[in-house]
Amino acid sequence: MSAGGSVLWLIAILAAFMWAIILERIWYFNAGHKLYMSELKSEWDAVVDHTSWKGGAIKEKLISQARTEVNRHLSLINTCVALAPLFGLLGTVTGMIVTFQQITLFGTGDPKIMAGGISQALVTTVLGLVVAIPTTLLHSFANSSARGIINVLEEQSTGIVAEHSDSK
Repeated sequence: MSAGGSVLWLIAILAAFMWAIILERIWYFNAGHKLYMSELKSEWDAVVDHTSWKGGAIKEKLISQARTEVNRHLSLINTCVALAPLFGLLGTVTGMIVTFQQITLFGTGDPKIMAGGISQALVTTVLGLVVAIPTTLLHSFANSSARGIINVLEEQSTGIVAEHSDSK
């Protein structure tokens, strides 16, 4: 970790934070969503008149709650994905500053003196990209999963309301 300087710690913390959120979203899409939807369905089933204005308002509230839960943390993941390469760039800049300070103090005669700063610049750049690239793909997957779930939810809610209005 010393090769990347203090910025490397920022990238590591960001990566751990992002992976925790991404793993939570993967769990939610695979198992948690079904549990959450069964709770909302039981709340919907408790509504006496599904076709009234109040029933429609309750349906919209439940859909809004489901949409919020499905999209939870996706914008935070997107922000973290954008921050990772910026932290890498920050490491590049700090590494180059170290290199120029070494050049100022010792000149350019010994390449070993400059190697530490250049190494710091390159390591943080690479790690910023290594964190950003796979999480960009996972964010895209989570976003498309969320859109799919919301589309199914809206279709099913329309069908449920139509089913209740036909039975009267």
